Amino acid sequence: MRLFGLNDFLFILSATRWTILLSLLAFALGGLLGAVIAVLRISRFSAVRLAAASYVQLFQGTPLLMQLFLIYYGLSLFGLRLDAWTAVTIAYTIYAAAFLGDIWRGCIQAIPKEQWEASRALALGYAHQLFLVIMPQAVRIAIPPTVGFLVQLVKATAVASIIGFVELTRAGQLMTNATFQPMIVYPIVAVLYLSLCWPLSVWAQHLEKRFRVENVMGRRK
Repeated sequence: MRLFGLNDFLFILSATRWTILLSLLAFALGGLLGAVIAVLRISRFSAVRLAAASYVQLFQGTPLLMQLFLIYYGLSLFGLRLDAWTAVTIAYTIYAAAFLGDIWRGCIQAIPKEQWEASRALALGYAHQLFLVIMPQAVRIAIPPTVGFLVQLVKATAVASIIGFVELTRAGQLMTNATFQPMIVYPIVAVLYLSLCWPLSVWAQHLEKRFRVENVMGRRK
């Protein structure tokens, strides 16, 4: 056993970059897949809508921990052994896609049907209606909940520690095992998570209030 020192703190602090990197990577890749899911959820074809909805229900309705275990350990049963980075990237991407796809689907469907009818009256095809008329309006609605989900995603990266991926929580575990001082280590970890999530939460609240005011003013006009 040894006292918790500066080097231990720096080790935990350096692990923060992997939390940030994993969050951004999962958000970016999950956003791309989520955009596809959102479009499929509003498809004119019921089979396509059902498939997309099933994907969302599956990955929203099962624990992220189980998904991570199945990808990291389960695929090895079929001869596909993934390293920790690849496993967490895949797991968090499909997890983020399920939530972002559902968020963005709701934002698209929140656009009044009159907008669809007006764009149809201009002889626009379905794809042009969606991407030129509906999407630009839906993006404004989607920004606050999307930023809010990013906060959730940052905190969810702690689950990656279960397979040995050294992010912020795992670094805290390692330093606790080395120093036997959890009451020093874990408050530091908590403060670092707070420093990442709190600004995003404040930003999401600010955006939500801003767009709510703009929408009210738009209706009055």
